Amino acid sequence: MSVAQAIRAAAESLSATSDTARLDAEVLMAHALGCSRTDVLLRHMSDGAPDGFDRLIARRAAHEPVAHITGHQEFWGLPFRVTPATLIPRGDSETIVEAALEVCAAPKRVLDCGTGTGALLLSVLHERAGAQGVGIDASPEALAVAQGNAEALGLGARARMVLADWTQAGWADGLGRFDLILANPPYVEADAALDPSVRDYEPAGALFAGAEGLDDYRVLIPQLPELLHPGGVAVIEIGYKQAEAVGQIAAQAGFAVKLRLDLANRPRALVLSQESRGIS
Repeated sequence: MSVAQAIRAAAESLSATSDTARLDAEVLMAHALGCSRTDVLLRHMSDGAPDGFDRLIARRAAHEPVAHITGHQEFWGLPFRVTPATLIPRGDSETIVEAALEVCAAPKRVLDCGTGTGALLLSVLHERAGAQGVGIDASPEALAVAQGNAEALGLGARARMVLADWTQAGWADGLGRFDLILANPPYVEADAALDPSVRDYEPAGALFAGAEGLDDYRVLIPQLPELLHPGGVAVIEIGYKQAEAVGQIAAQAGFAVKLRLDLANRPRALVLSQESRGIS
């Protein structure tokens, strides 16, 4: 069977469990061949399909995320190593990076709360050569992934990963203050219906945040003013139905709040500044 035939057959078999069946098949074929997806499509379609491709497709058919099978996910045009200890970086979260670069053009110190793979922090540091960053996470395994990504991207000297849990007293002692704070905290409702590829494979501690999905916002946001330099800003990812509720939490903490939409025109991020109170 040729590569082209194998991709077609795989896409058909994955169509029952994946909305991106053809793309999944092409990415997994590239992984099996050890080349880029572009190379597969331009140079290898008439080659024989590699041994092991069927096993990769079987894993995806069982809902295992493509990023876990390949071990990598692209974000902000950069490659990030991914493991089951971290959330998989998603394109929607690039809204946070875009907003952060716009509202804080030249940060000297950046804090990323719940850094996971380090995607948010490292993307900002990649764009701002003068910035130093700290990524915190309650998971030692996630921090190891983030540190490895920092080093692989040539950012190890400017990014420090710290074990910290914002639900615990004293977690921020010694961190200092920052010009820019990024956060993608857990925000999924405890009883939310999730795709099996998320529910069964991604870390629950990075997903769920109580009955309303607001528990971590209620704890983290009121602590942010003490971590920001005067004039500093925070950019927080939210669920698409949470803008009003999280905005109220932020306003009560003394922040002015501005909403940012993602590419699908859904609420995705809140920009918190200390200029004046209110939501816009």
